[in-house]
Formats: sequence, structure tokens, C-alpha cells
Amino acid sequence: MVALSVKMYVVENILGKKHQTMASPAAVNCSGAARRILLLPTTTTRPATRSFPGRLSAVTSRPITTLPSTPRTKSKSTPKTQPSTTPPPQPLQTRRTYHSTTHPPPPSPFTQAETTLLTTALTSHIPTHGFTLPSLTLAARDLSLLDISPSFLGPSPVARLIHFHLYTTRTTLPSLASQHSDLLSGLSVSEKIELLTWLRLKQNEPIIQHWQQALAVMAQPFQVPVAVRELAMLADEIYYLAGDKSVDPSWYTKRAALSGIYAAAELFMTTDKSEGFQETRRFLRRRLQEAEELGGAVRSVGEWVGFTASAGVNVLRSKGVRI
Repeated sequence: MVALSVKMYVVENILGKKHQTMASPAAVNCSGAARRILLLPTTTTRPATRSFPGRLSAVTSRPITTLPSTPRTKSKSTPKTQPSTTPPPQPLQTRRTYHSTTHPPPPSPFTQAETTLLTTALTSHIPTHGFTLPSLTLAARDLSLLDISPSFLGPSPVARLIHFHLYTTRTTLPSLASQHSDLLSGLSVSEKIELLTWLRLKQNEPIIQHWQQALAVMAQPFQVPVAVRELAMLADEIYYLAGDKSVDPSWYTKRAALSGIYAAAELFMTTDKSEGFQETRRFLRRRLQEAEELGGAVRSVGEWVGFTASAGVNVLRSKGVRI
């Protein structure tokens, strides 16, 4: 018995030391006098390996814990207020391309500085130097400005100067008509148109020797729209001052015919050597009479065509044709 006890003691000591190195303390359970050894499965822990940038370590000594993923809730952000795309209310347009007694005239296309420079050139230097850049340069010197001042008129200062002449002669025509009101009173519409057109042509008399040069400049492709618009507005101005109140399609044909007649008379005037340009006035009178006769013939033909068509339709209806 003593020998058996000694052996048990030795075995217990050996196994106890071995258990301390291989098993955790929680694996040993003592009950009563006999000590029971429970060997739990052991896991060998390797030392942590050195990790390098860009490479994952295969074994780590620290357990990896994964946190439970929480579903993301979309936060309701306040919608951004978009800027209003509705344009602000625009002021009333003052431009008009027709005559009206209830609307103001359109504003001038020339600024105050441009008007001062162009007026000086038009009245003082164009009769001598013509529609050229030296006329504008001399006008700038008269106003104590630099010689380069005409450059602010745009890429074509000479065309701007010619446009100013067309604009001023057109806009001053009403005051010119009021000065000759005694001559206009008692005349028919066609006679007023002839007189007003002649008064406008007479405004070219101081610069008539340079007007062919001006016409050549305004015949350039970039200047044609300006010249045509001024010519159309001049024809409308003359008919308005003459008291024409037509509202039928002849409103357009009359102004188109007058535009062509005025352009032809203006070109004829540049070669007229008669005293007081009387040949130009006779030329103007003949062209206006021809236009009036042609207009009367066209109206007569139109009335005849309309009457014939109406009679033909009535005949077909009397025959039972549904028209």
C-alpha cells in the first residue's frame, strides 16, 4: 500500500506539471479525494508574424472579431432649392418698326458721344473730304479728341458715318414737312408723296458729289441689311406723313414700290447736271405716275379675276356642284 501510494504521488506530480504547461486551469476539476484530470484539446499559438505593406499576414495572434453590420439608414436631407428659371419681368419694349400715335419712337442707335462726333464730321468735313476716315479724324481734332477716337465707332467707321446720315435725314423729315405745311395742304396723297420724296432727295444736295462713294460702301454685303432697313423705314415715313391710311395688302406693295423708285431717283441724282436737279424731279414724277398706273391696272385685274371667279362658282353651284 505504501508503495502504491508513493507511485500515485509521483504520477500525480508528473501529470500535474505537464497539465500546467499544456492545459488551461479551467480544465482541471477536483472532486473528493481523487483528482480528475481533464485534458482539453489544445491549440498551439504561433507568434505574430511581421506584416508588410501591401501583404496580408496569414496568422495573427489576435483574434479577429467581426462587428455585426448595422443597416444604413438613408438620412432624409432637405432638398436643395433650385433657382427659379422664370425670367424676371422685362420692361415694355419701346422699339417699333411702324408708325403709331400711341407708342413712343424707337431709341436712337447712336450714343451721345457718337452723335457729337458724327454731326461734326457731317456738317464740317464731308462736303470737302467726303465719306472717308480723314473726315472723322478732322472732326475728332475739332472736338479736341485724339486722332484714334473714330475707332470706337466700330469695325467700319465710314459705314457708321453713312448710316448716321441716312438716320438723321429720315428722322428730320417730319420737321421738314412741317416747314412746308403750306405746300402740302390741299394736295392729294400721291402729290404729297412726290413732294416729300423730293424734299428728302434735296437733303443729299450738299454731299451729292460724294454720294456715289457712299452708295458703294453701303452696297457691301455686311452693310446691305442696314441700307435696306433704312430705305424701308424711309418709305414708311413718307407714306405716314402723306396721310396714307391703307390697311389692305397694298400697304406693303406701295412701300416696296416707293423704296425702289427712291433708290433709282437717288442714283439718277448723282449724275444729274441740270440746274436745281430738275431732271431728277421729272424722273421721280414719271416713276411715281407709272407705279400708280401699274397699281391701278393690277387692282383692276384683281377685281376682274375676283368677279369672274365668283361668277364661275355661282354657275357651278346652280348646276348642283357642291362647292
